[in-house]
Amino acid sequence: MDFSIRNTQFTTTNGIRVLHLPDTMPISYIGVAINTGTRDELPDESGMAHFVEHLLFKGTKHRRAWHIINWLESIGGQLDAYTTKEETYIYATVPTEYTERAISLLADIVLNSTFPENEIEKERDVVLDEIQSYNDSPSELIYDEFEELLFPHDPIGRNILGSEQSLETFNSERIQAFVRRNYTPDRMVVFAMGNIKPDWFIKKVEKYFTIPALGGVATGREGSQLSTFNSQLSTRQAPQPYTPTHRTTPRDTYQAHCIIGNRCIPMSSHERLTMLLLNNILGGPNMSSRLNLALRERNGLCYTIESNVTNYTDTGVWNIYFGCDPRNLAKAKRLCMQQLDILCTTPLNSNQLATAKRQLRGQVLIGNQNKENLILGLSKAYLHGLELKTDNEHFQFIDSLTPTDLQSLAQRIFNPDQLSSLIYTE
Repeated sequence: MDFSIRNTQFTTTNGIRVLHLPDTMPISYIGVAINTGTRDELPDESGMAHFVEHLLFKGTKHRRAWHIINWLESIGGQLDAYTTKEETYIYATVPTEYTERAISLLADIVLNSTFPENEIEKERDVVLDEIQSYNDSPSELIYDEFEELLFPHDPIGRNILGSEQSLETFNSERIQAFVRRNYTPDRMVVFAMGNIKPDWFIKKVEKYFTIPALGGVATGREGSQLSTFNSQLSTRQAPQPYTPTHRTTPRDTYQAHCIIGNRCIPMSSHERLTMLLLNNILGGPNMSSRLNLALRERNGLCYTIESNVTNYTDTGVWNIYFGCDPRNLAKAKRLCMQQLDILCTTPLNSNQLATAKRQLRGQVLIGNQNKENLILGLSKAYLHGLELKTDNEHFQFIDSLTPTDLQSLAQRIFNPDQLSSLIYTE
């Protein structure tokens, strides 16, 4: 990212933050990020945020579901959406000349969806099928159940899809109440990446994301993203303390599936990149990661072995996951713990650290070639009030990290007395 990110952030007269990133490609990525997800659901709304995301495509005051589907597909564009624990994304990819067409559709979907009862009944069955499909994939399901283990009393620990019982209680009135409560201007970022001018884009956002539809208040272009972020946090329940837990669950599966982990640092932490580098060394995407070498290359114990970091606004999750023959479970778990112990007790030497930094730098540069992921990632940071930084600024921080920085963080996050684990086996 060679351009100046800091010159691409605005707040419209409608009170909506706007992120514009220039690019010379012949397509535009246009989207709306909403600071609403699973953790914003009330106790009797489990799965509501995800269900609303599905229903946004099922009809507005101006378009039927069929018209929504064809409005962009007919010109070669694509429309997509997803829900996380903290965000809802609705975005489109279109040839540049159809950018305004995409903006108008996204505004209509977000502001004017009607949530008709007949569509709710049909989509309920779709989501129930999605839940059943997920339950048939233990390598995916285990991640959600592990977060429930780490956050047993908090909304952030809930499954994004909800349950059959909760879905049965949803109707148009309840869905509209959820949207009115959460889809507000202060929780929205409208973003664009493409060969379009920022002033033009802002005018179009102001045209289609109108105050009457939003019920918003004009704030001018100098609105504070940080104050918005702090306000949003104040409406969410902070995670409660928890006791590390180890659970084994019988499942009808050929493999044993194991996940080991801990709560981790939030996305706003100055140690976020330190954690990213540490996790990369341990079990990131490189075949030379320590876990891959120890479990797969040297011992042939498993096909999949990885470690992951998920950063939320005020907490995070770090974990190791592997699947293996049940007969190899104890040995595989022991080798994982050995690698954690090494990172806690033995500082990296200069060559190891330099190699790890080069690997991470290369991954960032390669990853940024995926423009869709790039704009989604930057808009997420902007949505949560984080300072947007260039690659060079990130690389300067990574270059400044020392073996002591990594070892100190490892001792806190990888402390065996603080780890939890979840195992699926026969």
